[in-house]
Amino acid sequence: MYVKISNGAVDQYPYTVGNLRRDNPNTSFPKRPSNDLLADWNMYPVALQDQPSFDERTQTIAEAAMPVLSDGGWVIGWSINEKTAAEIQEWDDQIVNDARSVRNLRLSLTDFYALSDVTMSAEMAAYRQALRDITSHANWPNLDEADWPTKP
Repeated sequence: MYVKISNGAVDQYPYTVGNLRRDNPNTSFPKRPSNDLLADWNMYPVALQDQPSFDERTQTIAEAAMPVLSDGGWVIGWSINEKTAAEIQEWDDQIVNDARSVRNLRLSLTDFYALSDVTMSAEMAAYRQALRDITSHANWPNLDEADWPTKP
């Protein structure tokens, strides 16, 4: 992606080689113009900064709207914003729903052991009970694979 600069300030972003051709219909440009040629037309490449770390639960991240000149090159950064209490609650609710879905799936994969014509082992009964009790786990609902009971 490129930026078009006028008088040292951003004139247009994003700006493409196609935009340059449309803006200058009487000029012939090579198929892949060099950055030096584009600079002659006040058009510069824009680099994306590495994404900073952020807390997905309490923050949102978005690419900045406009590039800035940094160390002689144009870069586009990131904008981190705090979530509202409602957004955080929605995130937490989704995490709980996802964990319950995993628990319910694991239970459903063993439901046939509970049929009247199948004898359920004590280990399977304990596993199923552990799945039903998983909501009282210390890490609930942010469970790692190691937090889940092991299927016999």
